[in-house]
Amino acid sequence: MKASELRAKDVAALEKEVSDLLKAHFGLRMQKATQQLTNHSQLGKTRRDIARAKTILAQKKKAAK
Repeated sequence: MKASELRAKDVAALEKEVSDLLKAHFGLRMQKATQQLTNHSQLGKTRRDIARAKTILAQKKKAAK
């Protein structure tokens, strides 16, 4: 997900997005552990998406104060 798409969301939507991404990342890690994951690049993509969403969430929370 692009940063511009994330910046358009409000704080509650960003928190939900982070939660969804964490669940997706957990699922990918479990697939890797059971050797069912075929596309290993998805792990890195979700990790970067989580970091991007958390960064924008922190920026929005700081700006709200």
